[in-house]
Amino acid sequence: MRKMEMFFDYACPYCLAGHEQLKELLPKHPDIEVVWRPCEAHPRPEVYGIYSDLCIEGLLYVFEHGGDVWAFHEAMYKAACKDKANIEDPEVIAKYAAGIVDSGKLLDAIRSGVYKDAVLKCNDYAFEENDVWYIPAYRMDNEQGSPVLKKKLDSVGGVGVMKEQLDAFMSGG
Repeated sequence: MRKMEMFFDYACPYCLAGHEQLKELLPKHPDIEVVWRPCEAHPRPEVYGIYSDLCIEGLLYVFEHGGDVWAFHEAMYKAACKDKANIEDPEVIAKYAAGIVDSGKLLDAIRSGVYKDAVLKCNDYAFEENDVWYIPAYRMDNEQGSPVLKKKLDSVGGVGVMKEQLDAFMSGG
């Protein structure tokens, strides 16, 4: 099984498009396991649009508590990109996550700040360790045991990644 990392931000419309493309392409590539790598395109204190850190905290909660990750993605993209909901409000995150995880416990976790440091580590992993500049971005392991660096597919600023590019990347091209 090959592992492909997807770096994304729920507040990014290009990431929403990448998510939808990936969902469509994955059945053609059953040998690929997706490793989700949330990161903030514009983390605090940078002043740019809405912050998505609470969505990422919610995803980390979903990972830890066995919720449906795909359903959570759909809910957060709906909140952030489609409904333009205030994703800086913990109650909004909990509302959109209702039925995926226990929204009361999720709300308590977000309010407690238990995942704040983990969000910073997610950002560092993307930007410092994987040289991500634009999202969505993808990294794929080379052959098992290979010392060669990961293969990369990065977005173009203001464009994203085309479905054909992602398909070729997933096919090994």
